Amino acid sequence: MSTPVIKVKGPVKVNSLAGLKTVQREIAARIAQETKRAAEQAAEQLRARRQSVSERDLFIRAAGTVQPLPDKRRALLKKERPAPVVMRYQHDEQAVLHEAISDEFDVSTLLDTDELLSFRRPGIGTDVTRKLRRGDWSIQRQLDLHGLRRDDAREALSSFIREAHKHGIRCVRVVHGKGLGSPGKAPILKSRVHSWLVQKKEVLAFVQAKPADGGAGALVVLLMAAQ
Repeated sequence: MSTPVIKVKGPVKVNSLAGLKTVQREIAARIAQETKRAAEQAAEQLRARRQSVSERDLFIRAAGTVQPLPDKRRALLKKERPAPVVMRYQHDEQAVLHEAISDEFDVSTLLDTDELLSFRRPGIGTDVTRKLRRGDWSIQRQLDLHGLRRDDAREALSSFIREAHKHGIRCVRVVHGKGLGSPGKAPILKSRVHSWLVQKKEVLAFVQAKPADGGAGALVVLLMAAQ
């Protein structure tokens, strides 16, 4: 507790020893009065603090642990998922294309037994392949597989057929070559392309192209209509 400061207004004149004692008594009385007042104020502040702590403890014991209510003005937004990594997407897409068509598929039993080895799915009439040979269908796109390795050619063909079908293309030409540059001059890629096309569900039929369109080195392929 700090010592109270006693302020005396104006000069105090002391003419005798008795007057000095009187002044001393007045100062002592004021000091005692100010000390008592300060002690009462300090005691009152202490009682107020104790009362506040007591009331808070009583409320906590009665209500338990209190959690603040959520602010309903705030909207809970879902965290956006990170965009797929492009390289991973491309890897998965190539895996799907690779698995979609197999090199082990035996296509010979599905080809017509004519010299052109044409193909048509069950339910597709012979008039469809006849019109393809005549050129009644306009060729809308072309894929040239010359110079591609087997795996690259397979993926290129699968992607080409899928994209053409997705865009509503109905008739395409696939150039596989006559195999004159292959070892033994055997048309290896040609037989592969036959097998791969038969395995693509988008393909309804195909025939060997007319001489002007590539002859034995190309196929004219009819795709089903896009849904």
